[in-house]
Amino acid sequence: MMIEKICIINPNSLDTVTKGIDAALQPLRRPEGPSLECFTLADGPPGIQTQRDADAAIGPLVRKVASLEPTASAFVIACFSDPGLHSLREMTPKPVIGIGEAGMLTALTLGQRIGVIAILAGSIPRHLRYYGAMGIRDRLAAELPVNLSVAELADRQRTLMRMTEVGKTLRDAHGADVLVMGCAGMAALRAQLQQEVRIPVVEPCQAAVAMAIGLVQLDWHRA
Repeated sequence: MMIEKICIINPNSLDTVTKGIDAALQPLRRPEGPSLECFTLADGPPGIQTQRDADAAIGPLVRKVASLEPTASAFVIACFSDPGLHSLREMTPKPVIGIGEAGMLTALTLGQRIGVIAILAGSIPRHLRYYGAMGIRDRLAAELPVNLSVAELADRQRTLMRMTEVGKTLRDAHGADVLVMGCAGMAALRAQLQQEVRIPVVEPCQAAVAMAIGLVQLDWHRA
């Protein structure tokens, strides 16, 4: 019997981000599957930090998904901006999960007031538009940046320090009772951050893959 395969695509060109995502998914791996395979979008932007970056990733993502579609059971787009999500859902009946959508939906089950940790202040307006489209703005406590680029997130000690500071501010000053990590480049730090802030922390790649596993095991697909 062939094991089902979920393809997790990092839509930027940084292998360090993909490796962090892959490590974060280890608790979800089982010998009986589905298998979880992570891919770097080699012709994607070197970090998705602006709307232009997100838009630039869509064409390469469409081509990548088309190449993987014959053997994949589901796809996860591992960027919090969910670039190309609806285009990809148009081109395949298989589940396509965006980590931004999945992360926020998971947070709704864990708390009443969601705090989001962004990488840069410039990312926040883009995210706020998305929360508005999802109809969940009234559940957002606040979104605050760590002011580190995607590439700078590779310095894990510095990143954890900044995320802890921002997470505690979201908790204490804004009333957040659940946090969402607003970039796939933060993936490896969820457990450490949760230990520091003492409230639930959602790592959106894990949330999205958990959803994808459930959909694959239930044999869900669009007509």
